[in-house]
Amino acid sequence: MKKIIITNSVEETLQWGEELGKSSIMGDVFALNGELGVGKTVVAKGIAKGLGINEEITSPSFVLLEIYPNKLPLYHFDLYRIDSEIEFDRLNFEEYWRGDGISVIEWAEKADIRLPENSIKIKIEWLDSDKRRIEIEYPDN
Repeated sequence: MKKIIITNSVEETLQWGEELGKSSIMGDVFALNGELGVGKTVVAKGIAKGLGINEEITSPSFVLLEIYPNKLPLYHFDLYRIDSEIEFDRLNFEEYWRGDGISVIEWAEKADIRLPENSIKIKIEWLDSDKRRIEIEYPDN
């Protein structure tokens, strides 16, 4: 099932992400795609807020993974700097995606066929400087 959302500000995008977080269950994997600066980290911040995580959420571009302990832990990935299959193989991220928490993966297209079948795919596009088109594709269960 696909759904289209239009947000008109960073605040609306954050709030939408928060609703996703509130409705998340253990094992959810949010696969975020979109251009640099389009709002993937804003969605991740919203999801964290919805899970009740009060820490500052930043994009883990240099460390690749940030773990936020919580009742449902949040595993926040940024795959932007992954350049090869070999590098990906060494990281064993798939173990987290099948784990006890919620995973948010920025630049998820780099994981391609490695993503679990239950991934919720989210594509964010610019409509203008404030407005975003967000397409959500839920897995067929």
